[in-house]
Amino acid sequence: MAQECPLIFRQVDATVVRINTLFVIGAVIGFLITQYVIILVLLTVDFLLRLFGYKQISPINNFSLLLQRQFSFSSKMEDAGAKRLAAFFGLGFTVALAVFHLIGLEWAVDAIAAIYLFCAGLELLFGYCIACKIYYIAKKVYPKAFA
Repeated sequence: MAQECPLIFRQVDATVVRINTLFVIGAVIGFLITQYVIILVLLTVDFLLRLFGYKQISPINNFSLLLQRQFSFSSKMEDAGAKRLAAFFGLGFTVALAVFHLIGLEWAVDAIAAIYLFCAGLELLFGYCIACKIYYIAKKVYPKAFA
């Protein structure tokens, strides 16, 4: 079985996604420095807006589009399935960071943040999507769940 990403046959601009990732990384680092949970709340709201079809009011997406136009970054269209799955993972990481911070498990916050930043960094720097790899493994282990 060849490796595959979750295909939904809708295209997104991978350049904009990578700029979005830069803002997510900045927000997570900002949270780690300041410990302000409001950063994670705002990031969660932005993920929800983008995931559930309200990209046009997502501050991160709008600012990413503005930067793409301002600096004339080229567009690279890719299937939205993998990027959508990665956004769900990002949402999960963001919520987990907030929950563990609120219950005082700072070692868990640090561990989750390290994994989150590593995965986001791979997407930002190399366009390498960990969510695609996880999807591929899960589909192999539980084929009926993805039929």
